[in-house]
Amino acid sequence: MLYCLICQDKKNAIETRLQNREDHLKYVAETNVVKYAGPFLSEDDIMIGSLIVIDVENKDEANKWSKNDPYKKAGLFNKVEIFKFKHLI
Repeated sequence: MLYCLICQDKKNAIETRLQNREDHLKYVAETNVVKYAGPFLSEDDIMIGSLIVIDVENKDEANKWSKNDPYKKAGLFNKVEIFKFKHLI
């Protein structure tokens, strides 16, 4: 089942993002559930959030994955929303 995580960074949190980026990317690779992902950018190309689509059994697993993400553990996000996702194109 696909779930979409919409993650909004806290204001002025680019340093937190950059300091934890390597651990986040390692987590993404090791868990092997991420199908699509990338950062949201401000108009001046600064990373301000993330869109992550994961393939897991259910919403509880999506929440668990989110809570174990090094970005989340580092306190990067102001808000994380998780929705069931249907891939069309």
